[in-house]
Amino acid sequence: QVTCVEVVEAYVERIKEVNPLINAVVKDRFEEALQEARQVDKLLSEGPGDDYLEEKFPLLGVPVTVKEAFSLHGMPNTSGLVNRRNVIATSDATVVSRLKQAGAIPLGVTNCSELCMWYESSNRVYGRTNNPYDLQRIVGGSSGGEGGVLAAACSVIGVGSDIGGSIRMPAFFNGVFGHKPTTGVVPNDGQFPNAQGVRTSYLCTGPMCRYAEDLEPVLRVMAGPGVNKLKLNEKVSLEKIKFHCMDHDGGSVFVSPVDKEILQAQKKVVEHLESELGVRVRRVAIHKMKYSFQIWSAMMSSKDSDGQEAQLFTDLLGDHGKPVWPLWELMKWLVGMSSHTLPAIALGLTEKLMKLNPGGNAKLVSMGKSLREEMEALLGLDGVLLYPSHPTIAPRHHSPICMPFNFAYTAIFNVLGLPVTQCPLGLSSEGLPLGIQLVAASYNDHLTLAVARYLEKAFGGWVLPGKV
Repeated sequence: QVTCVEVVEAYVERIKEVNPLINAVVKDRFEEALQEARQVDKLLSEGPGDDYLEEKFPLLGVPVTVKEAFSLHGMPNTSGLVNRRNVIATSDATVVSRLKQAGAIPLGVTNCSELCMWYESSNRVYGRTNNPYDLQRIVGGSSGGEGGVLAAACSVIGVGSDIGGSIRMPAFFNGVFGHKPTTGVVPNDGQFPNAQGVRTSYLCTGPMCRYAEDLEPVLRVMAGPGVNKLKLNEKVSLEKIKFHCMDHDGGSVFVSPVDKEILQAQKKVVEHLESELGVRVRRVAIHKMKYSFQIWSAMMSSKDSDGQEAQLFTDLLGDHGKPVWPLWELMKWLVGMSSHTLPAIALGLTEKLMKLNPGGNAKLVSMGKSLREEMEALLGLDGVLLYPSHPTIAPRHHSPICMPFNFAYTAIFNVLGLPVTQCPLGLSSEGLPLGIQLVAASYNDHLTLAVARYLEKAFGGWVLPGKV
């Protein structure tokens, strides 16, 4: 009914309209995108047949945006680091290449936090990204630009990555869908910083979308041959899923209590599943979840099976340049002289403290391994856990620095390697997005994706921000 050029033009206009307010797209490629759209229209007019095109190019002509931490040919690839501000990608990350080969058209790259290690997307290269539902609120991080750009209807699909919740937190704060696949299914190649050592088991690349039904086709493309590890062709009978529910982590001293409206939204989901599907949602209390932040930190800084040390964040901050001394950077920051953000400096400082307690860390790593076994046994082949995406609704700018460990609600599932889908559940009394995490055992991504599609119908899914 419409040409590809018309579709791309509509999204370009939308970005031009709202980006001055939200600052999500940090570099566009509108001219190239329109040129690619013309080629799609030409291909369609030549008509090799819709079935052929659908099989060969499942995402033909679909506008997509990409987190700036991923290489997209001709676009910057700084990850918000000032001393990388002149780095331009000369190739495509594997997932970006696969999306292009499937026919998707990249519109540009989106903002992230400095080195992708903080849950507010703000840095000294591009500035701060604002939440489309309330410009005084954060979009989350590190794939925050993607969350904001999708929520504001500036893109159809987003490419995100997640080592502590960097897909799911922005998806939650911006009321869209985000999927962290089972570890090791989607390649992470071509992003900066990339995981090394033990962290290769925790970093996941995955799709972010406005509509639940888009997650699966995009995941198939991103995974390539790796998709064979998943059961995406299996039909899911929702009535046969064993649902489990946990309202909070058990009361960690490091993390905020879960907001009442988030708990109410979760309760409504439980009531809906029980009344409409006739299932019984079992309440569980998994004691070790209380130590989520400590387990994640210890596992992130542990050695891999070859004895290789985890890469230091301060080394990444230097990016092959001069070494960065966090305490000195803090002094410079206080007088406005540092080229780094305060969260990045703070992370460099805490990293040094983590090294002081190797015995405690080893105990936490072993606790993490036993928690993984407990979760896999609980969920099995047919289980889905309902768990808050974050303890609070999208906080105001800068406030995460007061509660830096709230990302523990998402981070724990990275070190457990489990697939998780963040699903929006309408808006709070203040008009900010609510949501829930759907968790399954390894390689059972098809279960969380099916439940997300169901909850979208029941609770309305993404809601267009009224203020933008």
